[in-house]
Amino acid sequence: MDVAFSAALGLSLSMDAFAVSCAMGLCGISRGEALKVALSFGLFQAIMPLVGWLGARWMGAILEPVDHWVAFLALLAVGGKMVIEGLGKVREAQDEAPDRSVCGGGKLLSLSIGTSIDALAVGVGFIGMRINVPFTASVIGVVTFIVCLLGALCAGRILRTRGGYMEVLGGLVISAIGIKILLEHLLG
Repeated sequence: MDVAFSAALGLSLSMDAFAVSCAMGLCGISRGEALKVALSFGLFQAIMPLVGWLGARWMGAILEPVDHWVAFLALLAVGGKMVIEGLGKVREAQDEAPDRSVCGGGKLLSLSIGTSIDALAVGVGFIGMRINVPFTASVIGVVTFIVCLLGALCAGRILRTRGGYMEVLGGLVISAIGIKILLEHLLG
């Protein structure tokens, strides 16, 4: 696996954090706050896959015979969840005023953890893949940082309905990666 794979995975995983960053940007956060948000989201998106992967490695002997199925099911579940949530966002009324409470600094930690749970599940899926996990996790974090910084700074210019479509696209990419892992194992 290479940089392109890691970047595509990072882009897919960053869609929840991107949507939250846009919401914060619509609330009128400063550039410094946007940087803080992007750093927090990027850090958690990088750490969570490592935690998931290390947990799965710890259970390696148990998982080895079925690692491809674990990877497939974990990625399919994450991707499917993202598609369903994204479609829900597309259907929601888009003319509501932004919720200013999401811009409070005290919620940043919980938002960072909440938007990176999918990355934890993807990290479990890494157990069946031949990749440099620390490198991939780092790329995921950097991509998330960039996407979230742009989202927070440019939210006023981004149509709110596009966030749902981007999450659907991210979910489809993650699901496709899971299917690829399963097919490579079954056919290879």
